[in-house]
Amino acid sequence: MLATLESRTSTALAVQARDVVKIYGRDETTVRALDGATLQIEAGRFTAIMGPSGSGKSTMMHAMAGLDTIDSGQVLIGSTDITALGEKQRTLLRRERIGFVFQSFNLVPALTASENIALPLTLAGKRPDPAWMAELASVLGIEQRLTHRPHELSGGQQQRVAVARALIARPEVVFADEPTGNLDSRHGEALLGILRKAAHEMGQTIVMVTHDPSAASHVDRIVFLADGRVIDELEDPTVPAILSKMAHLEAPSTRIGE
Repeated sequence: MLATLESRTSTALAVQARDVVKIYGRDETTVRALDGATLQIEAGRFTAIMGPSGSGKSTMMHAMAGLDTIDSGQVLIGSTDITALGEKQRTLLRRERIGFVFQSFNLVPALTASENIALPLTLAGKRPDPAWMAELASVLGIEQRLTHRPHELSGGQQQRVAVARALIARPEVVFADEPTGNLDSRHGEALLGILRKAAHEMGQTIVMVTHDPSAASHVDRIVFLADGRVIDELEDPTVPAILSKMAHLEAPSTRIGE
């Protein structure tokens, strides 16, 4: 299966992780949260990362997004080896080339929705493209809420503002960490539809970490981790197929890479 994962060359790659190792602790308490994990994310697709609790899926996302360092291996965003960058360079790369959607929204209370959306560009000393801002607001259904502050928005509206903020700078890849975790089923379905549309109609690369088979059924491809390694994948997944795959994964008892 890994040979298949490593041989995908027909489509441009947005992210690559090569033999990534991440170790926590020392001596008797050492845990290999990632143990030689290798993964390729194709550009313009919606990909999910799944695995049992402690499998390393969130650690993998943090490593690929440059949010955490690794002990060995390589992570590339496009052709840039981010493992060779210093912290200041990684910060700049995250600001200019990566978008994030967190389940906690992380909106700035004092800013309006439009100001929150523009924040990544504002921090970089740039202004948003008005036409792109308007298109995102329309697609996300928040065009009438742009002057409102977070406390004046519903949870679903706040999440959509967070998605717009992730997309406003047209980043090479957007990482979404359990993005439906704080949403009810209706708003969760709507958000997943938006992320899928961003990939299929806007050409955006979306990588989502989730434990929810229903959420994962919206993606183009699922990559499964266990014991810190990529062990399987599933194209065009359905809920029954996902549940079957998950049932065959061994749930590790000592890993902390969740």
